This record gives sequence, structure tokens and C-alpha cells, in this order.
Amino acid sequence: MKKFIAAVLAGIMMMSLAACGKTGIAGAGSNWVEEDDNIEAYKYDDGTYLYEGREGSTMKTAWFDFTVNGAYYTEDSIGGYTPSNGNILVVVDLTLKNTFTESVPMWQDDFVLLWTEEVEDEYSYPVEVSEPLLDDQFPNEFDMKVNETVDGLLIFEAPAGEEDFSIAFIEYYEDNTEGDAFRVYFSADEK
Repeated sequence: MKKFIAAVLAGIMMMSLAACGKTGIAGAGSNWVEEDDNIEAYKYDDGTYLYEGREGSTMKTAWFDFTVNGAYYTEDSIGGYTPSNGNILVVVDLTLKNTFTESVPMWQDDFVLLWTEEVEDEYSYPVEVSEPLLDDQFPNEFDMKVNETVDGLLIFEAPAGEEDFSIAFIEYYEDNTEGDAFRVYFSADEK
């Protein structure tokens, strides 16, 4: 179900950007509002928002805050995991903070990596493994306690030659409704 939601997120974000004629975060359409912390927001007709930020921006979801602290990519294997032919591994450093009134269950595939705005199916989920590939890698599933802050890494596969990416998250509620969407843009350096 999470993967379906991420696919829907990618499609929604691509359609929304095309619909408002937005060519980049610097180009503001009539529904875009300037926010703090290098974040802009687009308000949909249903009252939800698409928030866009940059590396270092703190995105505030209904349950937690998240910040992309940096990223790198490699063509080499990590912890014995080798990327598919023609792909690289992208390692994203995230900080998460529970801002909700109870523990929040997290899955690493709550986040997707995107590398183009033109094609909505150009995204990937974090690499799922039984044992972490790196010491600070987020587990496949974990709980964040009230007010807990955790730092960790997500590892994705992406096509070789890409250096500019974004991480996306969408609020999805138990009653099958969607809330706000979040997208953070960043570049990865080769390591």
C-alpha cells in the first residue's frame, strides 16, 4: 500500500506542477505562497498543500519534521549491495523529529527519491535489506517516540549520470484520505 501511495504522490506532484505552469521553485504561480526556511507552498483547491524546499529546509508534516542534511552517490557497492547495471547508489542523510502526541510508526519507504520533473514514473524506494548496509542506515521499520529526534541514512538506486534529486513524502491517513505533500530538492556529490 505504501508503494501505491508513493506512486500516487509522484503523479500528483507532476500533474500539479504542469497544471500551474511552474518551471521551477523560483518561478511563482498564482497559488504559490512564500514560506520560511527556504520553503514555498502551493495550495490545492481541496485545501491541502504541496510544500517544496531545499537541502537544509525543515519540512513540517502532521506527525514529524524532516530535514535533508546532504547526500552523495557512488557507482560502487555499499555493504555488499551492488547497484543494478547502469545505476548508482544515492545515500541521503535525514533528520526526523516526532512532533506528534504519541509514537509514530515509520517505514523507510515512506520516502521516495525522484530525479526528474518531466516523467512521473522516474522514482525509487529505499533499498530494503535484512541487515543495514551502513551503520547509520534507517531500518525498514521503526517507531519514533514522542519528541524523539533521529538521524539516519536512506539508500536508493537511481540512473547513472544523475546528480540532482528530490525526496518526496505525502501524508496519508488511516481513513484513506491524503493530506499535504512535501518535496525537498538537493544535489548529490560523488564519493
